[in-house]
Amino acid sequence: MSAPATDSVWLTLIGLGEDGLDGLSPAATRALEQASFIVGGARHLALLGPTTAQTLAWPAPIEVGVAQVLARRGQRTCVLASGDPFHYGVGAMLARDVSADEMRCLPAPSAFSLICARLGWAQQDCALLSLHGRPFERLAPHLQPGARILALTWDGDTPRKVAERLVALGMGRSRLIICEAMGGPRERRIESTAADFNGAVDALNTLAIEVVADRGARIIPLASGLPDDMFEHDSQITRREARAITLSTLAPRRGELLWDIGAGSGSISIEWMLRHPANRAIAIETRADRAARIGRNALELGAPDLRIVQGAAPGALEGLPTPDAIFIGGGGTDAGVLDAAWAALPEGGRLVVNAVTLETQAEIMRRHVALGGALTKIEIARADPVGPFHGWRAAMALMQWSITKGGTP
Repeated sequence: MSAPATDSVWLTLIGLGEDGLDGLSPAATRALEQASFIVGGARHLALLGPTTAQTLAWPAPIEVGVAQVLARRGQRTCVLASGDPFHYGVGAMLARDVSADEMRCLPAPSAFSLICARLGWAQQDCALLSLHGRPFERLAPHLQPGARILALTWDGDTPRKVAERLVALGMGRSRLIICEAMGGPRERRIESTAADFNGAVDALNTLAIEVVADRGARIIPLASGLPDDMFEHDSQITRREARAITLSTLAPRRGELLWDIGAGSGSISIEWMLRHPANRAIAIETRADRAARIGRNALELGAPDLRIVQGAAPGALEGLPTPDAIFIGGGGTDAGVLDAAWAALPEGGRLVVNAVTLETQAEIMRRHVALGGALTKIEIARADPVGPFHGWRAAMALMQWSITKGGTP
């Protein structure tokens, strides 16, 4: 057993590549020699080889292993990770309970760095994703013509699902490069189009995608106001033009949480989440069929983390985390809904209510007189055929009330 740590640093995070001990720095080697406890994946411990320290392969759930690491606070401990422990690695998890002055990190090149070095791609020009243990649907918003995407998959099945998805979206000519076991003796590279991919890969792989979109490919636009036909719906949907205005009024910011009350198809909450990967939303919907439809839309459009609450407001709002913004697209005249939404909103939070019916419009006009905010009438007309000619067909007028609680934040 080694002696206890004599300074505040007792935990060392070590990035370990497929080349094992040969790729470690002298500092990392010394840390391992001095450690009394070493934790890592079974693959990492196999690469490490024999050691006099006590070892632990990460158990499931991983929190059990984290607890064992924390129980040795003050004793020299090493945690092995792939590449950079703070890039989609275990580092951030440990940092929740271990302060920065208690640990040091000795990273190795990340899988992203290695694959860019192999392909000659500029890492800053690529979208960097982890699909390891995460829904592969997160890929969807990044599938833009000409985009280069790097994805950690680390299982043998995700590349196949990605290839099938690309083909289904009309992007079958996209180039796939799968780099297996980079940096070690088993390293191998597979290149294929999505359409020709046969699916046989090693579980330890990193996927690179160069997107080629055929004419008519299903591409998610970058602006708010996606086409209505990108959503499965039963006409209970905030239409495209009104949705773009509504998202602008809601003014999503990084990491904020939206309550979407009376979510219908989920179009508002899904587009809220598409504005930034850190954005969160809760879609509250009374009907079971619509709640299921929201889930399908969220997966299709790349917002798999959308939380769906089936139930009627205001009761369904109880216990939900505090929102930064609330949108009410349905149920605005239901007893207690507006009052409950306003009560739940913190100072600086935004409330936006869209009203189509005269009854809801009358209610938000009353609220506007009492509380202030902005009242906007939205009228949309579209050209429709009139015999051999065209004329304007007006959509149902929409009144929108928006207010920031406590004034401008």
